[in-house]
Amino acid sequence: MEIQRFDTAVVFIDPQNDVLSEKGTSWAVVGASVTENGTVENMCVESHLREFLEQGFETAVVRDATAGPRHPDWGDGYEAAIINYRYLAHAVPSTEETVERMLR
Repeated sequence: MEIQRFDTAVVFIDPQNDVLSEKGTSWAVVGASVTENGTVENMCVESHLREFLEQGFETAVVRDATAGPRHPDWGDGYEAAIINYRYLAHAVPSTEETVERMLR
């Protein structure tokens, strides 16, 4: 997959209200994980990823620019997300790799 600055869009997904806020609708489920790890962005990212694929875009998910929850019974959501991204996206590069490709 080619990643070039002249034909690449960067999409920022912001889960602030429902996920990162103690007053958010998802806090009871994800609050401990957010406090420990960051967020449950993996679900938001995958939803957008699927939409872009359905619209015919080539997609890449920057693997170290997203997060996933850890749950004592359900397992590592980040690891599961990366596996799903590898099946869905055209590429799953790191931030460093992405920036390097865009600067070529």
